[in-house]
Amino acid sequence: MRNVEKSKWVALAAIGGALLFGDWIAGFAFGVLALCWALLPGEEGPPVLALAATMQWISVCIGFFYVQVTGRPLEAMLRSDYRAMVSIGLGCVVAMIAGLTLGRYAIERMRPPQGVRPKNALSFKTLLLVYAVLTATIGGIIEAAWDYGGLAQAIIALTYLRLGLVYLIARRLVRRGEWHYLAGLLVIEVVLGITGFYAGFREPLMMAFLAFLEFFDRRNLRHWAAVGVLGCAMVLLGIIWIGVRGEYRERYVMDEKFQNRTARIEAMVDAVHGWATQGSDDLWVNADRFVDRMWTIYYPALAVDRVPSVMPHTNGQLMLDTLRFTFMPRLLFPDKPNVKSDSELVRKYAGVMVAGEESNTDIAFGYAAESYIDFGVPLMFLPMFIWATFIGVACALISREYKHRDLAVAIVTVIGWMSLYLFERSWTKTIGLGGTLLIYAGGLCYVLDRLWFEKFRNLYSSGQLDASADMHQRPGSTPLQLQPNSK
Repeated sequence: MRNVEKSKWVALAAIGGALLFGDWIAGFAFGVLALCWALLPGEEGPPVLALAATMQWISVCIGFFYVQVTGRPLEAMLRSDYRAMVSIGLGCVVAMIAGLTLGRYAIERMRPPQGVRPKNALSFKTLLLVYAVLTATIGGIIEAAWDYGGLAQAIIALTYLRLGLVYLIARRLVRRGEWHYLAGLLVIEVVLGITGFYAGFREPLMMAFLAFLEFFDRRNLRHWAAVGVLGCAMVLLGIIWIGVRGEYRERYVMDEKFQNRTARIEAMVDAVHGWATQGSDDLWVNADRFVDRMWTIYYPALAVDRVPSVMPHTNGQLMLDTLRFTFMPRLLFPDKPNVKSDSELVRKYAGVMVAGEESNTDIAFGYAAESYIDFGVPLMFLPMFIWATFIGVACALISREYKHRDLAVAIVTVIGWMSLYLFERSWTKTIGLGGTLLIYAGGLCYVLDRLWFEKFRNLYSSGQLDASADMHQRPGSTPLQLQPNSK
């Protein structure tokens, strides 16, 4: 799509949104969403950067549109200047889109990589085996990680490679049309995720969603149906989790039997059954709570009301503290304090005495609120622009420098998604997680990619190994499928 056509679609989306809802914020929101998908298409693999920006857009706008459609007011709308914060949040999304676009463009202008670029590094059987091993050991790995002090973050970062495996398996199954096997995989992931303390089912479902988007055909009704069903399932699971998590978490902490996964599954089944028997009024309350949880602008909006009228801007002190903390690796600075709870910032700048570390709770405040407190408008958008540019460059470099395309796509998908999708995450956690994933997960896979490529370089070059073919379409195929020399 040419730039002029993209501009027309963005303008039409903005005008249509404003006319449909009779509010300029709706027009601004639809224009930003159209801009996102116009400038961040998936060059190779799924449009993960566009979807990450869309997730932030949802976090900024979902409450506004929910109230417009249902007429059910939310706390943020009743008790804060939500319009100012929605506008600021959309500005942050625009800064993200601009940074990602610039970062990718800077790398794409370089000379394209030369030489053979094999399609797959791993057979389907190998993917399943590694997935099974990691799934069985992941809990022990995370628990053991904290015994290694400075290496804990590195070990935990490597566990995110499991998401990459989920994506690669889902990708193969979608491509081969074996959606029934994909459904089985997602059932396993949902059971494992929903029986933990946190909502661990979200990321695997999103990896499957991205796999569908990579091969999405707008003319195929089955694709529309699959994406629609998966999206509805994600929303329904989110509402159910909001409805049952309080009682479930209380039992998780207090009941010793909850150390057993079977006991947790039984407790969750009972909780979901009880949830499903509620009346319609209670179900609507759960939907309200779900949207309220997704619409993470209430406490930032209170901070915008108080800064600078009650409290002054900090002139970059919060960002300076973040950078100081981030660039002091615990491996070299074992006495480095833990990340402060976001609840402290909420209490100080939003003026609300929310639950905090004393009750093992962390109330989200988010990078946008921190940037506003630091710099105010418009300088507050600069940190996100810089961070998004960095991630755009990093993802484009990974795609360019990795030899095996399946590894490149998987790493870009995991790093791009995990580094960008949360609007409510603080700068310390955003930069810390993104940097850790790039260094450890990206670095390890780069080494493995090069070692594997060098081992079979001669076979690729001679044509004995067909690097352009999908070598592993059959479940029983071997990692290497030698082909006759076509020359």
